[in-house]
Order: sequence, then C-alpha cells, then structure tokens
Amino acid sequence: MVKQLKCPTCKKVTTWENNPFRPFCCERCKLIDLGKWADGSYQVPGEPVSTHDLNPEDFPELLN
Repeated sequence: MVKQLKCPTCKKVTTWENNPFRPFCCERCKLIDLGKWADGSYQVPGEPVSTHDLNPEDFPELLN
C-alpha cells in the first residue's frame, strides 16, 4: 500500500515513497517552506535570547 499525505505547503495529495521532496509534493513547495523559515515566518515560541547573554566559553567547538 502506497502511503499518501498532503503537501504541507499546497495541500496537494502526494506519496511518501519514491518522492525526493517528501513531505512536499515538489521542489517548489519545499523551497517555499524553506523561505518561510529563512524570513522568520515560522518561529519557535519562547523568550528572545540576546547574544549578549551568551558566554562563548559555553561553546568551545565554536572557538577554534
């Protein structure tokens, strides 16, 4: 049985198997979603974090 789902962007019914863009129906819908993350349309709820509150020593892998 082929698993079908709705594309999160356009709601078109698509398949999971053999779909290189899953869960999207096509590259266009995948890029639209990526653009929404990039421009801040999607946000994870929480308190804003100031970079002044971060201590670089807490992230040693970034210091090299």
